[in-house]
Amino acid sequence: MLARPSHDAEDREQVDRVRRALTTAAGGASVEVRAPASDEEYAAAVASAVEPVPRDVVVLGGDGSVHRLLQELHDQRLLPATVGLVPAGTGNDLARSAGIPLEPQDAAPVAATGRPAPRGLLLDDTGGVVVNAVHAGVGAEATASAGEVKGVLGRAAYAVGALRAGLTTRGWHLRVVVDGRTVADGSEPVLMVTLALGSSVGGGTRVAPTARPDDGLAEVVLARGSSAIARTSFARDLRKGRHTRRRDVTVTRGQEVLVEAVGPQDAFHVSVDGDVQPGRIRRRTWRVEPDGWRLRVPADPPATAPPSP
Repeated sequence: MLARPSHDAEDREQVDRVRRALTTAAGGASVEVRAPASDEEYAAAVASAVEPVPRDVVVLGGDGSVHRLLQELHDQRLLPATVGLVPAGTGNDLARSAGIPLEPQDAAPVAATGRPAPRGLLLDDTGGVVVNAVHAGVGAEATASAGEVKGVLGRAAYAVGALRAGLTTRGWHLRVVVDGRTVADGSEPVLMVTLALGSSVGGGTRVAPTARPDDGLAEVVLARGSSAIARTSFARDLRKGRHTRRRDVTVTRGQEVLVEAVGPQDAFHVSVDGDVQPGRIRRRTWRVEPDGWRLRVPADPPATAPPSP
């Protein structure tokens, strides 16, 4: 089991509870806990999961923790792999979309013995992976703002970040191409581009309501309205799950997506699985790797929840 290093007694107690629950669920099988502090220790811990004998890996953490694991597995050429998840993050959108219980004690049996469900993986042209969703534009700016207060506000930080970004953003002139088809040519500002494998971000906001992580496609949500009124109403509709009905929002699906800045002032931040990457960029391409990994999920898949009215 991979967990965050912590000197907090409460965190250590949670790790121990989860370890005991995993051991019980796996019929007494041995569970080794790793909490690597450095990148080198993390790489060694991941490598040890396959040598000398392959073992399943369980992550105690959120979307960012799963992202880090899959990035390391990809870098070490160990994908596809089967991963169990005990959610302990801020948003836990990966667990939500898969129907994994959000309480660690309830999630442990699923992480140990659940059904291995194939899931797609987004790979970018720098070798980076995306597990759930990647944002360019206001979505990334909102995540950056949320990161400043996430430790204090928890899940509510996403709403604060979205509000702050929505009030200050003027949009970017971006060219967006999906499977060779131009969705935006850069002639008018774009407020947000989201590529999603899962349906929700930010702790349950259904940014891509019809996205499916197992169909080999990314759902691409593009919002164009960049005026003050449009930004405000888009944020309201996004919270209510009705933004995809707007005339200034385009939803499409594809296997390969290019996002490129048109003007000299249009370089953009990118937020990947809840973390903003350093610096602004001018161009990036993502492609879907179907069945890139397997996530243990409940034996009976939950019914898909309808979008909020």
